Amino acid sequence: MANNLKTTFAPRNVCVVGLGYIGLPTAAILASRGHHVTGVDANSAVVDTINAGGVHIVEPDLDLLVKTGVQSGRLKASMTPVASDVFILCVPTPFHPESNQPNIDYVRAAAESIAPHVRPGNLVILESTSPPGTTLDVVGGALQAAGHKAGQDYHLAHCPERVLPGAILRECVENDRVIGGATPACSAAAAEFYATFVNGDIVLTDCKTAETVKLVENASRDAQIAFANELSLICDRLNLDVWEVIRLANRHPRVNILQPGPGVGGHCIAVDPWFLVAAAPDATAFMRATRERNNAMPAETATRIARAAHQTGAKTVALLGMAYKNDIDDFRESPSVAVHKHVLEQLPDVKVWACDPYVHAMPGVELKSFEECLAHADLLALLVAHRPFRFYDWSQLRPDQTLIDFKGVLQTG
Repeated sequence: MANNLKTTFAPRNVCVVGLGYIGLPTAAILASRGHHVTGVDANSAVVDTINAGGVHIVEPDLDLLVKTGVQSGRLKASMTPVASDVFILCVPTPFHPESNQPNIDYVRAAAESIAPHVRPGNLVILESTSPPGTTLDVVGGALQAAGHKAGQDYHLAHCPERVLPGAILRECVENDRVIGGATPACSAAAAEFYATFVNGDIVLTDCKTAETVKLVENASRDAQIAFANELSLICDRLNLDVWEVIRLANRHPRVNILQPGPGVGGHCIAVDPWFLVAAAPDATAFMRATRERNNAMPAETATRIARAAHQTGAKTVALLGMAYKNDIDDFRESPSVAVHKHVLEQLPDVKVWACDPYVHAMPGVELKSFEECLAHADLLALLVAHRPFRFYDWSQLRPDQTLIDFKGVLQTG
């Protein structure tokens, strides 16, 4: 259904559980649209920062929106949930790396934390990307244990976020939204609420389908990136320019190969396919293979860096970019972190520096400024296409310096 719902706006009390990269922007947008929002986070420093009108994450224009929301009195942060009309769960859904199994402990804890505050007629929404069945079994199960029945005394729905870091505030409003309710009435109730701030189309389905749609979106992108990454390895073995190969292949009207890189990171593409693998292990050999290809790229990247260091006699290597994608400060599941680890192992007698204009501290990583790296590094490996790297004039490098471009920044075609 398109977002043309005829509804009279009435501000609601909204409780957003989890004030990370999705929860805080969502809370700030809701406050800007007139809702009264209480954001909940287990980190007291995060709560204090927000209540002071500040932000703890880097996202364009978020600082101003949060400050305005706090000053207006429509946005506040707390360490515990409060009674509300609408509850939105935006907590992490990682996986256990030793088994690649989903970890839904945060979702369960969030559902249990709001259970004492849920009242008849309330709307409970899970936005966290989750394995199929999580909304009904985990959230619905936790609330049922507290005496609440989804679709009878309260509305329960899943509405996965599908935003791009660096453009979250715009995409949270403009992108289409898929909403899956425990019942058709639950879907309709959630759609009516999202219509108060979403301009994109709102499409209704059931909970499990909505959960699976989000996972499929990211698994599809994972597969496309894996193809590009495997192509980069083929070209390396054949001593070909992968960027030229892709550029020429993409001139075919029905071919659109993505860019290769040092791997796949973040909390979505690097994680979500494993949820589908766990849900149907005997039917996901392809998805497992794409994950394994992309997971192997940091080691392959480090090997190419080490090879270049040996060939050039480099004494100092600078890895440019530690975030998982360009122009953000988020290094969750970042392939650059894995590259750093592998380079240290392969080049024990070489200084290994890391540089990221958006990340200011990382455990176990020696961060240097871009200027220091340009001045003193013998070998520079460009791992993330951050804006300062994209717009630097690389022709200024000294003749004795070497640049390896893993992101195609030097390509103009």
